[in-house]
Amino acid sequence: MRSTLVRQFGDPEQVIEIVDTARVEPGSGEVEVEISLAAINPSDLIPVTGAYRARTELPFVPGFEGVGTVSRVGAGVHQLKPGDRVMPIGASGLWQQFLVRPAEWCFAVPDDLSDTQAAMSYVNPLTALRLVEALRLHFGSLQGRSVGVTAAGSAIGGMLMKLLTLEGVVPTAILRSDKSRTCVGEGYPIVVTDGSDLPAGARFDAVLDAVGGTLAAELISRTIHRGGAFIQYGALSGVPVPQAAIAGRPDVRFAFLWLRTWVHSAGRDALEAAFARSFAGLRDGLFASPAAATYPLSQLGQALTHQSDPLRTGKILLDPRC
Repeated sequence: MRSTLVRQFGDPEQVIEIVDTARVEPGSGEVEVEISLAAINPSDLIPVTGAYRARTELPFVPGFEGVGTVSRVGAGVHQLKPGDRVMPIGASGLWQQFLVRPAEWCFAVPDDLSDTQAAMSYVNPLTALRLVEALRLHFGSLQGRSVGVTAAGSAIGGMLMKLLTLEGVVPTAILRSDKSRTCVGEGYPIVVTDGSDLPAGARFDAVLDAVGGTLAAELISRTIHRGGAFIQYGALSGVPVPQAAIAGRPDVRFAFLWLRTWVHSAGRDALEAAFARSFAGLRDGLFASPAAATYPLSQLGQALTHQSDPLRTGKILLDPRC
């Protein structure tokens, strides 16, 4: 079968190999899934660079999000059968044609959702739901709260803006480039800044941050009310939030949301409930996300180049079957 493989850390476009490897027989409690579509997310590429090398064991197959069809089942598996469409989660490995995963980590996909929708139903929707829940736990009611959302022109940024509005929040889109304005829904206040030119009146009860670096530092020091919250879930700038900025605001709650940590502690029932909300959001447009392009896995290099295009709109998908 065709697969990807990372043997050394580095630039994803340089170190992710395309290899031919043998299929693995599913063991007791396991299923083999033929992957139909897999997504490319920043969370797939960051481990390849070695940023998390202390907890990333080489070699490994990238890919955390995607959808496929059960092709074989191991002994003791009764809840799944060949032909069932599932999302295998819990570990990387989806950038390959066939994946063996414990059946308990495979979640059924409703028939009315397309493979494209299903392939984007995990990382962004569940992260957005967890971020809003974290704010709810901190503040109680979110009605009337003001929340800044960095990288609001991204797919997950758009989901957050919609979810927050439904909670009665007044969300503000914080963008690093004026080019991203067209990616933000109508009717939202917008701030375009790299952190050096924050408007004097920008004030928030909380900030949900996917950028880090200087922008995060300025937002922390200058915009968050006492008793507020700053929750980071990404670092698109490639720079962590400066510790000095955090230390300078002891009156603000800081947190970093790792979806993987929650997934591995939540339990099956909570995960199924979260996916039910994701699927409902896909149906009603709340979590709708465009796909910019789908590439055969054999054209991974072109897919990664497209992924790095700053003008890209939508998610890049891989088809490991070709």
